[in-house]
Amino acid sequence: MKDTTTIASEKEILPHDKPAKKWSVKAAFNKFGPLFGLIGLSSILAILSPSFLQIDNLTNIARQSSINALLALGMLLPILTAGIDLSVGSILAVSIVMAGLVSVTWGMPPLIGLIVCLAVGAIAGLINGLLLTKLRLPHPFISTLGTMNVFRGLALILTGASPIFGFSYLMNYTGQESIGLIPVSFLLVIIVYVIFHIFLNRTSTGRYIYAIGGNKEAARLSGIPVDRVLITVYTLSGFMAALGGLVLIGRTNSASPIAGLTYELDAIAAVIIGGASFLGGVGTVWGTLIGVLIIAVLRNGLNLLGTTSDLQTVVIGAVIVLAVYVDVLRRKKSGK
Repeated sequence: MKDTTTIASEKEILPHDKPAKKWSVKAAFNKFGPLFGLIGLSSILAILSPSFLQIDNLTNIARQSSINALLALGMLLPILTAGIDLSVGSILAVSIVMAGLVSVTWGMPPLIGLIVCLAVGAIAGLINGLLLTKLRLPHPFISTLGTMNVFRGLALILTGASPIFGFSYLMNYTGQESIGLIPVSFLLVIIVYVIFHIFLNRTSTGRYIYAIGGNKEAARLSGIPVDRVLITVYTLSGFMAALGGLVLIGRTNSASPIAGLTYELDAIAAVIIGGASFLGGVGTVWGTLIGVLIIAVLRNGLNLLGTTSDLQTVVIGAVIVLAVYVDVLRRKKSGK
């Protein structure tokens, strides 16, 4: 009979015992690369511009990033499914225009205008989802490119191409007020991001979204209700665009039919810079927020350094290309 010491030593080397998880610089970079990029960028700008780390400037960055943060969070969902939503800027415009018509032009209570804004955004997103799933269009690029123009045209028609001014305090609250040093709009961003983090990581629908992005046909064969999930994804994307529109109303005290032009590009950029992949199945809520902050910090720093808006556009474009290239390299090394 083996003594207890021998038994214990054998148990220590049993092959089914899982080895400790090894961390490497490469693994850390793959997981936290965007965060390292944000820290590095902030450090450089703090050296180049003494005013960068001032409280007022940091508050300004938080306030300026809020709209893109909400749109980017909505954009994350289609990208996770290997799709895209090019219509979010136009959805924002038609949503705030409807809010303006209801609460300003027609004189209805501000709360009704707020609800209408969010409802219009969700309905517009629902239309995108139905076009993709029921008409079987080949790719959401096609359907959302079409609705991008439809929703923008509706916003122009409804207002006669003129902005609406004179919103109430309730409609302006989110975009203008602060709690202490933190803008209400950024507090809203944090709350919504926490909710979406739970949604994507703790619910079956959230897991289905990742599964569809990984392999849509395999997801369908495994019993996942792909069409229903995609409809949910695009409805939420539209809702988030409208929520971003409410923040924009507060910042400008107006609803313009040309609001949100090119906002979809910043939203897509934030998601990709934050580590998501156009091929789907890869991306996180907090990575997206870091991507949003990288864009906001970069623009703010370039403004502090006195660069022109044209040069800022070039730099942001270069960062996007670099982020996509990093994703390509990562997938090649992982064999995907």
